[in-house]
This record gives sequence, structure tokens and C-alpha cells, in this order.
Amino acid sequence: MGRIVDAVLPPRMGTPFRWLVGSAWVGNLGDGIALAAGPLLVASQTSDPLLVALAGLLQRLPWLLFGLHAGVLADRLDRRRVVIVVDLMRALVLAVLVAALLTDAVNVPVVLGAVFLLGVAEVFVDTTTATLMPMVVPKADLGIGNARLMTAGITMNQLIGPAVGAALFAAGIAWPFVVQVVCLLLGAVLISRMTVPRLPAPEGPRHVGRDIAEGFRWTWHNPAVRTLTLTIVTFNVTYGAAWSVLVLYATETLDMGAIGFGLLTTVGAVGGLLGTAGYDWLERRASLARIMRVGLVIETFTHLGFALTTTPWVALAIMFVFGAHAFVWGTTSRTVRMRAVPHALQGRVGSLYSIGVFGGIVVGQALGGVIARVWGITGPFWFAFVGSAVILVLIWRGLAHIAHADEEALAREA
Repeated sequence: MGRIVDAVLPPRMGTPFRWLVGSAWVGNLGDGIALAAGPLLVASQTSDPLLVALAGLLQRLPWLLFGLHAGVLADRLDRRRVVIVVDLMRALVLAVLVAALLTDAVNVPVVLGAVFLLGVAEVFVDTTTATLMPMVVPKADLGIGNARLMTAGITMNQLIGPAVGAALFAAGIAWPFVVQVVCLLLGAVLISRMTVPRLPAPEGPRHVGRDIAEGFRWTWHNPAVRTLTLTIVTFNVTYGAAWSVLVLYATETLDMGAIGFGLLTTVGAVGGLLGTAGYDWLERRASLARIMRVGLVIETFTHLGFALTTTPWVALAIMFVFGAHAFVWGTTSRTVRMRAVPHALQGRVGSLYSIGVFGGIVVGQALGGVIARVWGITGPFWFAFVGSAVILVLIWRGLAHIAHADEEALAREA
């Protein structure tokens, strides 16, 4: 058993890294449970499509409202303590929700309020947690570290958690949220065991606006991170457009029904699990720039494949390959950013990147709905293919800066 643990979590990466991974597994289980139980709770309180959609908006809106401020906070305060305190606040919000459920005091405003508060807390905890990895893991091992965290996310958040959440909700409406509270408390305990080096305190008076502007300036003047951020924004617009109609594509174009749609997303997660499991091998044999280039080619032709096929097994095969790419890309992009960004700016640059992720998807979803209404269900996939191909041609040479920055970062550490 010890050999397996050492193979998955190499001793050279340190005990704090193991506590971080343990917290990620527990936290992703709670988030996966909420992924299923949250929409079920909203649907149990109202069948109004506007209110159901509002719940989804309230979960993502905090990223646009508080994302940059979360980055400033992560760069100013003790990051480990921020994660612990915010997780305890999330547990408190859920405890109040559980009390309302058990006393039949729950209603739509209570549920929507809880969704928004949890969304705000998630912005701060996710932004700050992402800054802990580069503080405790050497730059050369960040790829392996991020792959392990991605594996936790796929396994617990996408494969196990939602199924557990739905089963718990069927057993009793409050049970999923009780278990999520336990997961949050356990995750906070695991984070508290980490030993994290202290960053030097900022000199002189600080101003939130100036701190945010500093993050923007650094991102823009660093070729690798600028290219990476622009890439994620633009490719998420095309991705959001295509995936906005994925359920309709699965049920109508492929004629797979609701179960088929679930199978399509599950196959993507399984592909992602395989991709992250083999990331160590992949990183030893290819530069990060090459991995990203090949991945973006795969994503571009994924949209073309979906636009052309009406055969379920072909679509499932495409989704499996796309799932492997998506999580390899996620691991690689996080690694590139963490290696390039100074510790004192990890929060602000990371939050800017996250806003690009969510902002691009939201814009893409809006475009996808309009395109599908005018040109049919496959219209968004054609838009995504053409748009991705054009973007890829424009940034192809710029992606080489990513490999160059990576080599410089490792050379500086050596």
C-alpha cells in the first residue's frame, strides 16, 4: 500500500502536498454531491424556468463580481487561513440551509440566497486554494501535482459525487447537504495540517484598484501568460457555444435520449481520467507547448466531428478523446501559469484567468442559443469549428512562448 501511495504522491513532493491532495479529494466529493443535489433542490421548490435558470446564474455571477477581489485577498493574507475560514463559512451557510429544510422553513428565496452565498465563497476558496500548490511543490513537479488534483476533480466531482448526491437526495432532501458540511469540515482540517511558507508582507499602503491593475499589467507584459489567457477566453467562447446545445444534440440529433446524454458526459469524464493518469508519461516525452498545440487541434476537430456525425458510437468516441484532451489541457495550462507567475501575484493573475474561463463560456452559451435557433442544432458546432480553427492559426506561433517561459522558470529555480 505504501508503494502505491508513494507512486501516486511522490515523497519528494512533500507532506504539505499530500494534505492538499487529500483536501481536494474530500472537497470535490462535496462539490460533486452539490452538483446533483443543488439543481434537484431548486426544482423541488419551483418549476418556473426563469427561477431555475436564475439559480444557475447566481452560482456563476460571483466570479464576475468578486473574482478580481478574491485574487487581491489571496495575495495579501495568509492563504492557508483564508481557505480554512471560507470553508467554515460555507459549512455555516449549509448548516442554516439544512436547518431550514428540517423545519420546513425553506422556500425559493432561501434556496437562491444560499446558492449565491455559496457561489461567492467558492470564488474566494478556489482562487486561494490554487495559490497553495506552487508554494509547496517545486516548479519541475507542478505538472504531476496538477494532474493529481485534476484526477481528484474528475473522480469525485464528475463520476462519484453526482451519483452519491442524487442517491442522498432520494433518501432525504437534507442528507446531501449534511454530507457536504462534513466534507467541508474535513477539508478544512486537512488544509490546517499543511505547512506553508510565509510570503513577504507588501510594502507601504495598498489599494485594491492598484493591486488589481498590477495583476492586469503583469499578465499583459508576460508573453506566455498573456497568450494563455487570450487562448482560454477565445476557445471558451467557441466551447461554450457548442456545449450550450449538447443536451439537444444528444437527444435529438443522435437520438440517444436523456440516458444517452448522461453517457456522453460520463465517457468524457472517463477519457479525462485516462488523460490525467498518463500525464506523467506525456510530460516526459513532449514539451508543454507541443501538448497544448496538439490539444487545441483535437478540440477544433471535435467540433467538426460533432457537426458531421449522427452516429452515437462515433460521437461517444469523439467525446472520449475530447475528455482526455480537456483535462490534459487543464493540467498543462495551470502548470504553465503557476511556473511563470511570481508567488506574490498568483492570486491576482489566477483570478483574472478564471474570469476569462467563466466569461468566455457565458458569452459562448449566449451565442450558441442564438445560432442554434437560426441555423439548427449543429450550427453552434460549425461556428465552434470555424472559430477555433481561425484562432488556432492566429496563436500558433505565439504558443511557442509558453515553452520558452517554462524553460526560463525552471532554469531560474535550478
